[in-house]
Amino acid sequence: MQTSYWLILFVVLLIVEIFTMGLTTIWFAAGALAAFLVGMLGLGLPVQAATFIVVSVILFVVTRPIAVRFFNQEREKTNVEGLIGQQGLVKQDIDTLQATGQVEVRGQEWSARTEAPDGKILKGTTVVVDGIQGVRLIVREKEEKKDA
Repeated sequence: MQTSYWLILFVVLLIVEIFTMGLTTIWFAAGALAAFLVGMLGLGLPVQAATFIVVSVILFVVTRPIAVRFFNQEREKTNVEGLIGQQGLVKQDIDTLQATGQVEVRGQEWSARTEAPDGKILKGTTVVVDGIQGVRLIVREKEEKKDA
């Protein structure tokens, strides 16, 4: 009878994983399945519980980093993190020392500054977003390619 609890736990964890798709319970579902199989061999509850813990932890530690890297390959950047590397247009002169300046990126206006403490970029200049600090974009002037 107690082995059926492992099978029920396996199914519940698998259903949770299917709905969340977050790689959170799959490792424990595999541990529950291993504990169920150990129970079917007639081994007692302490061995089943130990199997559940050992298999779950080993799978989590060994395979999770690989799985996260594999599943996040095509992850699209969202929100502000997606602005890094984008080009923008300076709408208001940027003066980092005076803490002024605005840039338009993807149709949205953002406060902006340069990495240099005394950096200045004039209105109308094309810039590239290098980072984000708080609610300000960190930008640099886009380098123009010169023809040889």
